[in-house]
Amino acid sequence: MDRRAFLENSKYFILSLPLLGQTLSAKEKKKYYAVDALVKSAKNNTGDVYLQKEYIDTFLNVQQKLQRVKRTVGYGNFNIISFDETLKIGEYHSKVGKFTKKELEFMEYIFYYDPAIHGFYGNRTCDNITDRISKKEVKKIPYTGHYLFRGKPEETYKHVSKDIGSTLVLTSGVRSIVKQMSLFLDKLDNCNANLSRAGKSLAPPAYSYHSKGDFDVGKKGFGYDNFTARFALTKEFRQMRKLKYIDMRYTVNNSDGVRFEPWHVKII
Repeated sequence: MDRRAFLENSKYFILSLPLLGQTLSAKEKKKYYAVDALVKSAKNNTGDVYLQKEYIDTFLNVQQKLQRVKRTVGYGNFNIISFDETLKIGEYHSKVGKFTKKELEFMEYIFYYDPAIHGFYGNRTCDNITDRISKKEVKKIPYTGHYLFRGKPEETYKHVSKDIGSTLVLTSGVRSIVKQMSLFLDKLDNCNANLSRAGKSLAPPAYSYHSKGDFDVGKKGFGYDNFTARFALTKEFRQMRKLKYIDMRYTVNNSDGVRFEPWHVKII
């Protein structure tokens, strides 16, 4: 069974994509999607929330096109790419492919909807899907492929690196809306279109603090375990907990509904 068929045969698909073909302002979209999500949450409170099956093809097409955009611009550039730049790349690079009307509407929905419908209660950090990250505001960290915002985030990382030592590495820095959307859709794919599960381990594209200054760190050579609770068992994490100028964004049983993330540094 291929990926699309598997997802379409999942048990629950209760999140719908409204207003296909209609044009709304950003303010109207936020208002409508918030109300729509709350109504559907009230009607469908018996289990996890899944993406509605009629949008599986569109979801997977967007996911794959974003992956092709990343291969076209490179890993580092993809971290700070804007929505408008992404659309232009799709239009002018045949290997990516122009985003269709349905795909654009899906991208708007996944940005503007209210994730409280599936148990994510974090604060919105980006208001508009076209918000951009200025290259003047960020600095690329050598040998990482990641960027940090200049000012406090960059200085904080320097202090942490100095205090912890060379075994600490930057694993994720600045993320544009498009980068966060790509990560969220990849997670949604891995969770078989289960939004409830995806939202527990990754913020939806409009809700990531990586767009405001937070960053992730890990232990050199620790691999994927840097993104699991095992990182909390490392010497690097124990040393970090002694530092007074940083904190964790997502602690155990946090109010945002996100899993415990000991690697995620909150800028304070």
